[in-house]
Amino acid sequence: MTRSAASAATLERGAVMRAAVLHGVGDVRIEERPVPGAGPGEVVVRVSSVGVCGSDTHYYDHGRIGRFVVDSPLVLGHEAAGEVASLGPGVTSLAVGQRVSVEPGVPDLTCPQCLAGRYNLCPGMRFFATPPVDGALAEYVVVHAAFAHPVPDVLSDDAAALLEPLSVGLWACRKGGVTAGSRVLVTGAGPIGLVSVQAALASGATEVVVSDVNPERLALARDLGATDVVDARTADVAELPRPPEVLLECSGHPAATTAAIRALDRAGRAVLVGMGGDELSLPLSVVQERELQVTGTFRYAGTWPTSIALVAAGRVDLDRLVTGTYGLDGAADALTAGRDDPRSVKVVVHPQR
Repeated sequence: MTRSAASAATLERGAVMRAAVLHGVGDVRIEERPVPGAGPGEVVVRVSSVGVCGSDTHYYDHGRIGRFVVDSPLVLGHEAAGEVASLGPGVTSLAVGQRVSVEPGVPDLTCPQCLAGRYNLCPGMRFFATPPVDGALAEYVVVHAAFAHPVPDVLSDDAAALLEPLSVGLWACRKGGVTAGSRVLVTGAGPIGLVSVQAALASGATEVVVSDVNPERLALARDLGATDVVDARTADVAELPRPPEVLLECSGHPAATTAAIRALDRAGRAVLVGMGGDELSLPLSVVQERELQVTGTFRYAGTWPTSIALVAAGRVDLDRLVTGTYGLDGAADALTAGRDDPRSVKVVVHPQR
């Protein structure tokens, strides 16, 4: 029996599945739940890979992110890929057994933001692993068919899952107007910073400088194509030979953010991607005198087709970011791996293990 046929047979039997459920700070339990059913326009996805994001670790460590509070059991994980296990009524765009990458946020598709093409800003967005919506650290999930994106076989399961963070980096590049010949500074060489480096290069940037305090991550940034790196422990981004036109701020560190904004060229563009504190001291005179543009970025919209094409063409290497894999039983260890090991970049959970 093929893997696809086995998945379909399991669903027909109405079996239960395993899920990693957060009950409180530092309390993740592996539980059995019914395999979910697909409603109209939905598909059930048998989950193969789930990337662990910093937000997952933050929920595990603190039980909340800003106004989003874990006040009831929650399944974490929003970077997911798998194969279609069953189709809901009316779904004709996908087939059972088809490999897909999951776009984890489903907007209402009717509000003014959605109708203007900014569905990432939809106030009615239901996003995986954002309370009270369960995420993907489970053997099966239900996904709106329009947000289950088919992927070619050249993409590994892990890479298909990591299209989500790549979409964050690609969206940041679009917000910053990165194009052919751009000079880009990326502050923070974590997973988002590293995919932003690759997204900037794929968008045509000819200079991409990365700043961080972790020498191993700076070395990886070079391997992935960064034209220069700055060890922020001993050097200053203000000393670059040429000031950057675009800042992709991925560290969330207030001092790093302020220093990088000061390093921007006249008419430069700063895109604030990293999540730090709720408030930031802004060098207003620099912003005004240089006519800098400063913008936030929130998730993404319409990025999956481009992300899939870039990885399939070899322009972006997502598998290179994976530094550890765990089975579902090791979900708690996966959630803390990046915090405990400075060499860790991206950890992936395989729910079927």
